[in-house]
Amino acid sequence: MKRVVVTGIGAVSPLGNSLHDSWEAGKAGMSGIAAITRFDVAAVKWKVAGELKGFDATAYLTQKEINRLDPFVYYAVAAAVMASEDAELHTRKRRSAVSAGAVIIGSSRGGIGSLEKEFKKKFSLHKSPVFVRTSPYLMPSTTISMASSYVAEKLGITGYCLGISHACSSGTAAIGEAYRLVKAGYRGPVFCGGTEAPICSICIEGYGSSGSLSRITDSTASRPFDKTRDGFVLSEGACIMVLEDYEQAVKRGVKVYGEIIGYGNTTDAFHQTMPSPEGEARAIKSALDEADLRREDIDYINAHGTATKRGDEAETKAIKMACGKRAYQIPITSVKSMTGHMLAASGALEAAFTLLSMNEDVITPTINLTQKDPACDLDYATEMRKGTITNALSHSFGFGGVNTVLLFTKVKN
Repeated sequence: MKRVVVTGIGAVSPLGNSLHDSWEAGKAGMSGIAAITRFDVAAVKWKVAGELKGFDATAYLTQKEINRLDPFVYYAVAAAVMASEDAELHTRKRRSAVSAGAVIIGSSRGGIGSLEKEFKKKFSLHKSPVFVRTSPYLMPSTTISMASSYVAEKLGITGYCLGISHACSSGTAAIGEAYRLVKAGYRGPVFCGGTEAPICSICIEGYGSSGSLSRITDSTASRPFDKTRDGFVLSEGACIMVLEDYEQAVKRGVKVYGEIIGYGNTTDAFHQTMPSPEGEARAIKSALDEADLRREDIDYINAHGTATKRGDEAETKAIKMACGKRAYQIPITSVKSMTGHMLAASGALEAAFTLLSMNEDVITPTINLTQKDPACDLDYATEMRKGTITNALSHSFGFGGVNTVLLFTKVKN
């Protein structure tokens, strides 16, 4: 079996249009949540989201491509290009030989914004019947796998290609499946992660009607583990990683962010929307078992931490079930307190933040946590902390009871 390391990361998020900007904002405890600007929210109860700010798709795509694609593909391409540059595989003007590589990208909602826009155009009321031609690009541009396919096209990758839709765990699952691919001997490099562009009326109203979204109307709306939390904040963005065999990375002489040594993927087989601590705990234990680590070896947990009432309680219970008394000694944080919930992209960005935390031995804060829920009684960091991190977990859970957990370690020669 091969050792699997991360050699490149790219991201666009509500905190910034690069991994560096997002990370610096995260360490500073900044919020990327603000009033929704994409559509009129006067008639709906949910007023805030985590939108990208100042993102310029023309830096990565032509205007013709922009017209023919959904934003979830823009974001994936931008993050993948930055990841490729970070891994020293190509520059904007020159592609390297990555044709033997692979692309695995997850998305929960795909091109739902484009679908909504087209449906509104097609079925809006008119005084007299009017034929409205449906865009010939609607179907290809909105399919989940188009993110992977278009990243492959832009980077010249002709090997393995897969689109994954696994609810909110899609991005983390994509990284986990890429890990398994490289571990089993696939040459790589493998571009993997998550992308999402769900800020449209159907998503806001859909998640809102299910009781999942916060009704708080300011930048403090995302309050993981806080007694006053009332739901998550919907957000957008993308994060893509480059995975390689350790020996290949050493031969190329590139920097290594860290090594993936465990991946847990379980399902609750319990309920469509209600989380199960038992299922989540099995995913944590599965990652630990694959890495042959004990609970005492874990130095940090980057939590799913969505700020839903049941979700945060279930995750707290799951950590206790998997880690026993050690659970109370592990620092935990929720990046979603700052970014909101980017669905598939959140798990990938949180995995990236976990690696950066290990590299710098710092833990980003969980902001907006001022009144800790008695049911959420673990060590949630509310300010940036210093501390040695050798092994760390990153959690992602989703509708349908899907649970994915990644386990990272610092690279040992």
